Amino acid sequence: MNWKSVTKAVAAVVTVVNFFLRFGGLIAIPRNRRPTTALAWLLVIFALPIPGTAALNLFGSTRLPKGRREKQTEINDFILDTTSGLDLVTKEESWPRWFGSVVDLNRKLGAMPLVGGNDAKLMDDFPVIMREMTAAVKKAERYVHVEFYLFARDKATIEFCQALEDAHRRGVIVRVLYDDWTTLRNPAGKATIAWLTKTGIPFRAMLPVRARTILRRRPDLRNHRKVVVVDGIVGFMGSQNLVDPDYNKASNRRRHLRWKDLMIRLEGPVVAGVNAIFITDWFAETDELLQREADPIHAVDEPDTLDCQIVPSGPGFEGENNLRLFNALVYGAQERLIIVSPYFVPDDSMLYAITTAAQRGVEVQLFACEVGDQFMVYHAQRSYYETLLRAGVRVFLYEKPIVLHAKHFTIDSDVAVVGSSNMDMRSFSLDFEVSVMIRGRRFVDRLRAIEDDYRSKSRELTLEAWLDRPLLARVLDNVMRLTAAVQ
Repeated sequence: MNWKSVTKAVAAVVTVVNFFLRFGGLIAIPRNRRPTTALAWLLVIFALPIPGTAALNLFGSTRLPKGRREKQTEINDFILDTTSGLDLVTKEESWPRWFGSVVDLNRKLGAMPLVGGNDAKLMDDFPVIMREMTAAVKKAERYVHVEFYLFARDKATIEFCQALEDAHRRGVIVRVLYDDWTTLRNPAGKATIAWLTKTGIPFRAMLPVRARTILRRRPDLRNHRKVVVVDGIVGFMGSQNLVDPDYNKASNRRRHLRWKDLMIRLEGPVVAGVNAIFITDWFAETDELLQREADPIHAVDEPDTLDCQIVPSGPGFEGENNLRLFNALVYGAQERLIIVSPYFVPDDSMLYAITTAAQRGVEVQLFACEVGDQFMVYHAQRSYYETLLRAGVRVFLYEKPIVLHAKHFTIDSDVAVVGSSNMDMRSFSLDFEVSVMIRGRRFVDRLRAIEDDYRSKSRELTLEAWLDRPLLARVLDNVMRLTAAVQ
């Protein structure tokens, strides 16, 4: 055998393949992608044509399989049919002029109505959150729906888990959903699943990562929602996972990292919307469509109630619902905009909206973390600080070793958004999220008080000091910014 000839032939084949992969990438990759995302993928393909193409086939599309998308359409139709008339909230003179159009946008994209007659309690302390959720489960009479991105039975959550087990034993219908990959990777994950199996509580893993699923959808799609509903009367949602604040990880304990979150306890007609989120995800994983358990509408008997609208988002929807909502609200802000997000990696539209708000005179503040738990995201978000600071945005970094994991923002004195969604491209495109838009001055005032507490425990960046950071840090920030667009 003439090895020299074989080597030349292989080299020629590789050269031809590399050429066609690069040429094909120029044609196929820009289609229906953001220019920044397309450019990032093209850089990968041109640098490493064969491995890059393999990565593109695995991670290049956010679309779910056809069957899953059809389920989302079916459940959206179900929500529209069962919530007709609930969005007949009395419009008041105090509504911001732009608010009605944002409500219509959310209804069109996510099917959920705006409903009045609600109350919302803010909770930013882990023990308080756990006590409130546990107490609600202990009072359950008909059903408890639990859905968490990370579900772990550990020393910090064991009382809540015991309340679920007790409710199941006394005949209450308990259903549990958790994100498969995230829960299994946690040190307490396997023991938690064994406990659920032993109790007999019905449960499902969301978006399970199996060999067959990798061929049908990209494997890093996640369900990032955090939801608890009890009897259709009380609902909880926000940023907190069901896990110890150190996430049961030795590496976090060595660094003394602990997560600080924000949850809201909802009462009123909006709880039906929170339950619809669970119904959607249960149907997606089990093919069982839970008809609403004849929940009566429990309007809160108070003179100053809140208007609320649930906003689901994720790859099951055609549009990036949360990104469109956030952009609309940022452009609506006239006086003050405060954003809290542990992972801030915006796309161009969001970055322009925020910097434009600051440049047109809106007081804009961003709260992020001084310490990072995810190397690539931490450095990617730092790459945006210079642009924000030059535009006049005030940037506050919450004191380490606390990871400020809360996700919310407030617009003027009227409107707030709280939920599971970060202001990053992963939350916009790859993760299933749920947010709630709330209109009501008293709620915004309470959330602003929490933001004031964040500010007292944060360090404000200055442009001069930021530009003086070490060269290596700047290089890392800029390189990691490129990786954020490879979606």
